[in-house]
Amino acid sequence: MSKTAVTSPELAPPVGPFSQAIEVGGFLYVSGQVGQDPATGKVVEGGIVAETERVFRNLSAVLKAAGKSFDDVARVGVFLTSMSDYGAMNGIYAKHFSQPFFPARTTIAAAALPLGACVEIDLVVKA
Repeated sequence: MSKTAVTSPELAPPVGPFSQAIEVGGFLYVSGQVGQDPATGKVVEGGIVAETERVFRNLSAVLKAAGKSFDDVARVGVFLTSMSDYGAMNGIYAKHFSQPFFPARTTIAAAALPLGACVEIDLVVKA
């Protein structure tokens, strides 16, 4: 089984021992992205809406590096530090996917996320 790492030149390199994405077994597994501004390395200011918008720009950059788009996404994992942010996150999320093939999704409340983020999203994509 071969694995291929995918890295977007548009994003800051990961700060830990992980890849932005790994292609293996016909799938692309995209690591969780927070609303980190690649220019500053810090989470964008403005709360859940600004962070979710940045998360999707970051995810888009990784998908682009793999030659994929949001249309190829099979599953999404969403992590929120406050479920009261669900509606605002969902409003931004809905702009990136369309019927009838919305990806499968899980949304989980997390006690804390990297860099103090309030949202993190990961993807599984058909390669």
